[in-house]
Amino acid sequence: MILNETSYFGKGAIQEIVPEIKKRGFKKVLLVTDKQLATSDVVGSIKELLTTATINFEVYSGIVPNPSIEDVQNGVEFAKKMQADCILAVGGGSPIDTAKAIGIIVTNPEFADVRSLEGVADTKKPCLPILAVPTTAGTAAEVTINYVITDKEKNRKFVCADPHDIPVVSFVDSDLMMGMPKALCAATGMDALTHAVEGLITQGAWEMTDMLHLKAIEIITRSLKDSVEGNQTAREEMALGQYIAGMGFSNVGLGLVHGMAHPLSAWYDIPHGVACASLLPTVLDFNKDFTGEKYREMAKVMGIENAETLSLSDVREKVVTAIDTLGQAVGIPRTISELGVKQEDLEEIAKDAINDVCSPGNPREASLEQVIALYESLM
Repeated sequence: MILNETSYFGKGAIQEIVPEIKKRGFKKVLLVTDKQLATSDVVGSIKELLTTATINFEVYSGIVPNPSIEDVQNGVEFAKKMQADCILAVGGGSPIDTAKAIGIIVTNPEFADVRSLEGVADTKKPCLPILAVPTTAGTAAEVTINYVITDKEKNRKFVCADPHDIPVVSFVDSDLMMGMPKALCAATGMDALTHAVEGLITQGAWEMTDMLHLKAIEIITRSLKDSVEGNQTAREEMALGQYIAGMGFSNVGLGLVHGMAHPLSAWYDIPHGVACASLLPTVLDFNKDFTGEKYREMAKVMGIENAETLSLSDVREKVVTAIDTLGQAVGIPRTISELGVKQEDLEEIAKDAINDVCSPGNPREASLEQVIALYESLM
């Protein structure tokens, strides 16, 4: 199991940023965030902490949702120019993913093309130390070895997995998540649920990760709706639930939902969480007969009535229905045509899905024709 060295949880966790920086002897901090957050109170409060403590830092905010190769390369040049000795990544998955790629290339410059990091890259050195501050409760990028980069030239996303890129410290502070609008809260929350569910049924799953994923499913399914409505206690629970899911799936992989979601984001710039959420019930239904008792275990922690005694067929149907109902309750689109997906693109998108690094982990092998049919069923 590969996990953070240190994590802080709860309201006010960011107060530990300065002590951690000083304890570790960092002198030049590269603060990585996105364009919208750069001018927010969230980043403002962190900059104030650093300034008050007379810590030398510079801000790189040239990051957009679904960060690109160019975003990474520009960040690498920024880090080298300022001679950064650590990265403070603040935001959702996009800034933290970008920080991972920047940090890896700074210490492993032979991967400067970025594309060569796809899959499990043979990097030799740990990345520039990363301190991660998530502002959404979904991606769990602060505790995973994974990151996703968009190749605009080839119109695709690629997944990188590298034990050398995991943040050394994470600060999971629910105060920073209160500013999430409902739609973002719903999308990132359903992304977290997808991580937990796919991590539970992926081919690499084992007892320890099952424990983590089941607890994450329990927390997320009971907290998501209230979190979307702005309840801080629920948002704090979601922050914990998504982190626990990240501890699990980072070590065993995911499946076809993510394999199919990545090309949707690459082709149409659909937010990753929305893409995953729209696909999840359909792919769960596709997988249900290849998962043993896993759906019954999910049903138990989700509080589905008579989960112990229902037939396996019935309990599987109830889990799929319950997750579909939860997605509808928080406003997730039920069709991908609502997201701008075009019928004429489906075959090429499906080819990208088959080739995605997440797809081989799926409990049921899927052919190109089956993936096309899954997409078509959601049009």
